[in-house]
Amino acid sequence: MPEPKQITLTIDGKSVTVAEGTTVLQACEKAGSPIPFYCYHPGLSIAGNCRICLVEIAGAPKLQIGCHTRVAEGMAVNTTSDKTLAGRRDVLEFLLINHPLDCPVCDQAGECWLQDYYMQHGLYDPKFNETKHKKPKAVPIGPTVMLDAERCILCSRCVRFTDEVTKTGEFGIFNRGDHSEIGVHPGKTLDNNYSGNVVDICPVGALTDRDFRFKCRVWYLGSAKSVCTGCSRGCNIEIHYNREREWRPHIANGERVMRLKPRYNADVNKWWMCDVGRYGYNYIDENRLTHVGVKDHGHVRQATWEEGVARIVERLTQLRGAKQLDRVGVVLSSHMTNEDLFAAKRFFTELGIAQIVFQRPKSGSSDDLLLQADRSPNTKGAQALGIPEGAGGLLEKVTKKQITALFVFSPDVTVPANLEFVVFVGANATPAADHADVVLPSAVCAEKEGTLTNFEGRVQRIHAALLPWAEARSELEIFNELAQRLGLKTRFVDAKTTFDELAKIEQSFQGLSYQAIGDQGAFLEQ
Repeated sequence: MPEPKQITLTIDGKSVTVAEGTTVLQACEKAGSPIPFYCYHPGLSIAGNCRICLVEIAGAPKLQIGCHTRVAEGMAVNTTSDKTLAGRRDVLEFLLINHPLDCPVCDQAGECWLQDYYMQHGLYDPKFNETKHKKPKAVPIGPTVMLDAERCILCSRCVRFTDEVTKTGEFGIFNRGDHSEIGVHPGKTLDNNYSGNVVDICPVGALTDRDFRFKCRVWYLGSAKSVCTGCSRGCNIEIHYNREREWRPHIANGERVMRLKPRYNADVNKWWMCDVGRYGYNYIDENRLTHVGVKDHGHVRQATWEEGVARIVERLTQLRGAKQLDRVGVVLSSHMTNEDLFAAKRFFTELGIAQIVFQRPKSGSSDDLLLQADRSPNTKGAQALGIPEGAGGLLEKVTKKQITALFVFSPDVTVPANLEFVVFVGANATPAADHADVVLPSAVCAEKEGTLTNFEGRVQRIHAALLPWAEARSELEIFNELAQRLGLKTRFVDAKTTFDELAKIEQSFQGLSYQAIGDQGAFLEQ
């Protein structure tokens, strides 16, 4: 395609050059003179109905809306003139005519654009004294979203999202004049795979998340960049956690993760994420393995790391001495990071164990937008590391007693009862842990650094938002300690060092580094 024509204009006295077709609002952002907006969203069509993005353009008879006006050669835009600011104040007062002004009890407080712009452009002595028109409050419109119609400023973002992105069309604007209100069409509920996104794009507190509602004030939240582990798409996300948990343990019954939010990546998920990933984070804080367990007389009891590791080392030493390591199998998980999988492969291979596979969970439903049937985040990474898939062959050998000891890292494996020795390494309590002779609690992705490879082969970074739960440790720490105790040369210092080594050895990862991957990811070598 030919390069678009470039347009040069002036914004607040600053010269800026943008592509033809760019809106004044976008040009203002590039020029470092951002203007307020509600209805505009880069992922949706332009509605131009909130009118807060007014700017003064030289030669124009009246103020223009920046979101809908295209740039022109030589255009001179002023975003801060007295006329512009007065216009925005009038628009804001109009938007607030029927707003309940209930900020102290609104769940959006602290991240509300209406609050922010009111502080910047508000008419603090409003002229409106009439009784406000009342509209429906706290109406559940689906399993995930609550509607407060009084707070709505009719920006229509939610309407356009369900019309243009999900194409499910649940939302509409009903009635006329100041009786206009947002709602779902009669007989419909907001129940599609992406319903939570309307909360993200609602600039005020009209649509709130039923899962997060009143759980935690937003100014108590910390944030870490990560990747969704709900399927193989690898949507870029932020993990919002309660950073005040030590001082406010009463919030959400002490839970650490408060919510997941999509993070923009033009090539993976744009601005969106599905509800499966958004609400599938409870495993981080629930049903966790808290301590090492060892089995004595048929029952698993609590033990120390020293005791658990010693028991594994003792059995592996026995098998190595008897030259029976060919009777050991390993089932890794497609939820493990690239670094964990690489470390596992190196550790067991150096030890002399060759029967190593990985197991992915049972497939789920998929759609044409983001959601993939593969419900694990790193199947592609395991494949790129050359690890065979499927535990069926190993389990068949167990039945034939060709394998007598099994290391299980996947919760999706049914452990046979006739094994002589089973080690389970995982984050959550599962039936596989109940059958293990040694249980080692491990960290989840939200508790460690590393990378995951999505179904397209894009390697993406994850960052630790939390410390490991209770006595849990990362798989790298576990392999490193076992390697030391067994006298192996292999060491795993940290995720970055392990990835650098991985990139040197594994053909598909060559040329990659944490720096090259950055925030947006990088592809495996084809």
